[in-house]
Amino acid sequence: MLILVAKAPLVNLDIINDILTLTAEERQRSFYRCTSVKGQEIKLNLKRGTTLKDGDVLMSARDETGQITYIQIKAKPEPVITVTASEPLHLLQAAYHLGNRHIALEIQPTYLRLSPDSVLQAMLEQMPVNLTEEIVPFHPEAGAYRHVHT
Repeated sequence: MLILVAKAPLVNLDIINDILTLTAEERQRSFYRCTSVKGQEIKLNLKRGTTLKDGDVLMSARDETGQITYIQIKAKPEPVITVTASEPLHLLQAAYHLGNRHIALEIQPTYLRLSPDSVLQAMLEQMPVNLTEEIVPFHPEAGAYRHVHT
């Protein structure tokens, strides 16, 4: 099992050995077991509170031959609800109401994105917004204290 211990400083992407696809929730875990795209068993053993983003590169400790393995993080497509609106004010109102629920929320100029939740979906259906169920990478906003609510 490959143990990844830290985010790598800027590295040449040519030395990336493998890719690890993780959901938004999984990218918040400092300690986690998973499998890479190439089938390598991996254990994350990162500093507590480490948050991973799409494109980050993690590194292993040196192995018995002195080699370091580099694994790139990719955001895994996952089920989400994407909220759009014909009027910017309606999107802002939806963001306000979702923010009051302290949920993981991706905020972009033309859409909001959240994990599926039947109660929140019912609330949004009462507003002048459009809802689309999708399976795409989810990049929730870091909270005011730099963590993501999951």
